[in-house]
Amino acid sequence: MSKAQRATVDAMLRRGSQGFRPLPVERMRGDFAALMALFPVPEVRTTESVLGERPAVLVEPEGAARPGTILYFHGGSFSLGSPRTAMGLTAGLVTRTGFRALSLDYRLAPEHPFPAAIEDCLDAYRALLDDGAAPESVAFAGDSAGGGLAVTTTLAVRKAGLPVPGAIVAFSPGLDHTRTGASMDTKAGVDPFFTREGMAHTGDWYLGGQDPHQELLAPAVLADLTGFPPLLLQVGTNELLLDDSVRLAERARDAEVDVILDVTAGVPHVFQSFVGQLDEAGHALDRAALFLTQHLSA
Repeated sequence: MSKAQRATVDAMLRRGSQGFRPLPVERMRGDFAALMALFPVPEVRTTESVLGERPAVLVEPEGAARPGTILYFHGGSFSLGSPRTAMGLTAGLVTRTGFRALSLDYRLAPEHPFPAAIEDCLDAYRALLDDGAAPESVAFAGDSAGGGLAVTTTLAVRKAGLPVPGAIVAFSPGLDHTRTGASMDTKAGVDPFFTREGMAHTGDWYLGGQDPHQELLAPAVLADLTGFPPLLLQVGTNELLLDDSVRLAERARDAEVDVILDVTAGVPHVFQSFVGQLDEAGHALDRAALFLTQHLSA
């Protein structure tokens, strides 16, 4: 346990925080890209690709890849980010597992509100299957909004009559646009990244005026997870989104789904990015890699 490291990261994030300001989306995208460029990226090979009808980045280990594919969905409140902003996490999983990853550049709100991102992720998975990938050899993984997409895309896969992937890994996933989790209030001020007001701002972009009381918008509250593959949820206690993962894990348990709820104390949203600054970041990625290698079949 690295209490000193956690305190240092928390203080750093609070110094950089200027509170919520309703900035133009292009400014927010630039600021987010600059922030994520600060995180380390392990040595991997990257190739621009296309999956479905969307751009993607193929990420491969420097040596020979083992059979299996991680379909990665980046974070960014459904409005920011790209495969490049999530490259540290994607490459971290690739180097630890030996699997290749395809990181999808799905459409973003507000230009493309719900359900555009889910449709893109579903089309990407369908393209993998059409290309000969066995469903049990594919894992969905993602952080923040992308962690939410790993879950909601699986719901869409099931509804479309396709076989579900072999596993799901979600880092600090956003799973409830009704914002009814107790941690939205109990962690207010504790979370160095998010405020309820800020999350409502980008959340409204994604909703596009639609009712959030839908399975694909609030799976932590409304989803039936029957038939889901093994699921790993990783979250920190210093997060407004903590109870999104807690409640989804309960729903998975009730649906007889293999689920691991991995909670780390005193760490911020998507703490897995802080490799080299938080010992817990590398440890969490190690656990996620073990989970993937245990559950993906060639």
